[in-house]
Amino acid sequence: MTIRTLVIFLIISIFFKPVFAKTQYFQEGLNLFNNKKFSEARFKFEQDIVFNPKSEMSYLYLAKIFKNLDKKKLAEQNLNTVILLNPTNEEAIYSLARLKLEASDYIKSKELNEKLINFCNLFCNESKKLKNEIENLSKK
Repeated sequence: MTIRTLVIFLIISIFFKPVFAKTQYFQEGLNLFNNKKFSEARFKFEQDIVFNPKSEMSYLYLAKIFKNLDKKKLAEQNLNTVILLNPTNEEAIYSLARLKLEASDYIKSKELNEKLINFCNLFCNESKKLKNEIENLSKK
C-alpha cells in the first residue's frame, strides 16, 4: 500500500465513520424501542442526537418513551423540539395535542388540533376524533 492510498483511506474512514454512527444509533434505538427495551432505546436515541442534533425522529421516539414511562413533562419537551425542527410533523402535533388534553388544557389542545387539521395528511381521522373529544370534554 502506498502512502497516498493510506492517507486517502484514513481520510475516508475519519469522515464517513460519524455518518455511519448517526444512522446506526437511530436504527439500534428503533429496534430496541420496537422490542420495548425503552431504557436502552433512550440511550441510543440520545447518542443519535449527540451526532445529529436536528434528528427529529430521535426526539419523537424519546417523547414516546417518556410518555410510556409516564414522564409527561419530558415527553412534552421532546415533542416541542420535534415541532421546532419540523412544524408540520403531524405525529408530534397530534401527540402534543393529546398530552394537553390529558392535562385538561383544552384551549392548547384545540389550538394544536386546528393547526393539524390545516395540513393533515396521515393523521386526519385521528384529528377529527380528537376535535370531537375536545369539544365533548370542554363542555363538562
